[in-house]
Amino acid sequence: MFTWKLQQQLITWDRPRILGIINATPDSFVEGHLSRGLDGIRALVRQMREEGVDWLDVGGQSTRPGSERVDAAEEMARVVPVINLIRQAFPDLPISIDTYQAEVAHAAVQAGAHIVNDVSGGQYDPAMLATVAALRVPYILMHAPSQLGAMHDRLLDEHNVVDEVMRYFRVRVQAARDAGIVDIALDPGFGFGKTPAANFRLLRDLPVVKTLGLPVLAGISRKRMIWQTIEATPDTALNGTTALHMIALEKGADLLRVHDVLAAWEVRQLWMALHPTKD
Repeated sequence: MFTWKLQQQLITWDRPRILGIINATPDSFVEGHLSRGLDGIRALVRQMREEGVDWLDVGGQSTRPGSERVDAAEEMARVVPVINLIRQAFPDLPISIDTYQAEVAHAAVQAGAHIVNDVSGGQYDPAMLATVAALRVPYILMHAPSQLGAMHDRLLDEHNVVDEVMRYFRVRVQAARDAGIVDIALDPGFGFGKTPAANFRLLRDLPVVKTLGLPVLAGISRKRMIWQTIEATPDTALNGTTALHMIALEKGADLLRVHDVLAAWEVRQLWMALHPTKD
């Protein structure tokens, strides 16, 4: 069982956590929530809390294939008002900032975020690891290709994906430890630089990632690996997402990053009923 410090609150991982996605972007592959305005985001967060969300993940830069990069100033302009709103309206909800830019991570934590969620594992901004260490917040470290422009190149297939992800995690976790980061979770990076078959192999072999002794995040909600397989679209991929969320929990996932909180909460409740000793 893991224990994290979120600001002044000590969190014990007595159950898998549900991380609700707040897209403070205009171009995410699932609805960009900025179009709702701050009042709409407030209503969305209220709904997520009622549906059982544990934490929120606020991102101001889409990482979908073909998305446009924005600089730190624009990203901060998107996420800081959203974090301020959540902290004021829902002070009990922990927030992670989804960014690979150290300047954004710093501004977000200053605004009230509790966790840094970095899709690059500290590769895209050389200041990121030192910044997170100085902020003294937990760090979600994702596997991704080493070059930002290659984020969605299909580099890994099902034959080499597990070995490569494990090698990467050993190197990047050591770098994070050396920088002074204490609390770390691992995200295998489903959909980033991997073939569809590699994504499913990685999900099947999630227990291998668990051998590193750190919490593991599954970020598969409505992703291409699901909707292409079932000949659907991101908008119609909830049923497939729900099915794979149960598989992820069975394989040892400690954190589900999701668009649909209620469906994920129901999956977790059923999984906990199947495994009452893990409650």
